[in-house]
Amino acid sequence: MFYRKNLPGWERAARVIGGTAMVACGLLGFQGLPIGYLIGAAGGVTLMTGFFGFCPMCAMAGRRLPLS
Repeated sequence: MFYRKNLPGWERAARVIGGTAMVACGLLGFQGLPIGYLIGAAGGVTLMTGFFGFCPMCAMAGRRLPLS
């Protein structure tokens, strides 16, 4: 199934940077703690939405990119 991108380029870049920071902080800052794994997992989801340019929650809210 193919999804239409619903994130602009600047937000995709911000999500990739933020997701990477969350994974690093979660797995390195809270080593071995459940909260660290939780932060790392949330960062992984944020990172993937940035890579793919599609956010399921934004789609549920009806967010779309303008056609160009």
